Amino acid sequence: MVNLEWYRTFKYIYKTGTLTGAADALFISQPGASLHLSSLESYVGYKLFDRSSRKMIPTEKGKVLYNFITDALTKLEEAEKNFQRSTEKNTPTISIGMCFETFQITLEPYLATFPFNVIIQFGEYPEMIENLDKGILDLIITPQMIVKNTIDYQAFSSETIVLIGGNETNSDAFDTLKKQNDLEAIELWLKQQRWYGTTGDMEHLRRFWQLNFNKHADFRPNYIVPNLNSIVRCLSNSSGLAVIPDFLCKTELESGKIKLLWQGETPLKNTLYFANKRKTIYTEQIQLIKDTFMKIM
Repeated sequence: MVNLEWYRTFKYIYKTGTLTGAADALFISQPGASLHLSSLESYVGYKLFDRSSRKMIPTEKGKVLYNFITDALTKLEEAEKNFQRSTEKNTPTISIGMCFETFQITLEPYLATFPFNVIIQFGEYPEMIENLDKGILDLIITPQMIVKNTIDYQAFSSETIVLIGGNETNSDAFDTLKKQNDLEAIELWLKQQRWYGTTGDMEHLRRFWQLNFNKHADFRPNYIVPNLNSIVRCLSNSSGLAVIPDFLCKTELESGKIKLLWQGETPLKNTLYFANKRKTIYTEQIQLIKDTFMKIM
């Protein structure tokens, strides 16, 4: 008999493009996500994804299956959430959406201090905003605003997307080129270095490159790791380059494990927002979470 979790794992592999992304979103192991997919493929009798070195590409059968199940799964997740709330009269459950790296750096050490239940969900920002609007999420942390009559946004911090290097990176030539303001030579030097990237999208690198060199980055990172926090750990006391938000590496910059190489000719800044429903019965709990974030950032 088919297991509902197989379909849920299939949905998130389809949305994230990787087994790792699906595993992170569902709080399961990557081998577990792989087992769910292989079990579902055996059950339906079709190959649902073509595997490449970097991404899972849905087959035509996979696309058809996704279109059939996605609405039904969303409704089941809403039902699960609403039922959970109705049965927990004394202890509210607050669902929070944010990116994986933000959770690790900010809220993870403080979860045990909250006098209520917490569910953390990861995903793409537009999807999280939609889930907030539907009532699946209560609060999200986002650099994007999609205006909706039912949602309030509150700016609380900002991030600057910066070029960092491990403290073993020899950047003397780069520093000289910066003083000369020779952008063409700067770009050439950067492309000759060893780069770190993530298994997800490369939005930070693409935007940074476009803003400073007015073109797309025409190279791929040498080392692909699961998330931005992995990049920081790999670069600490080592060599190589990456483009990431500055708040994710604040501690390592202060300790000298990595170094800030460049903010760019025009710094690339994002405003970070709290977003929550205008009408909510969890105002007190949401405010406590916001206050915790404000102390951290």
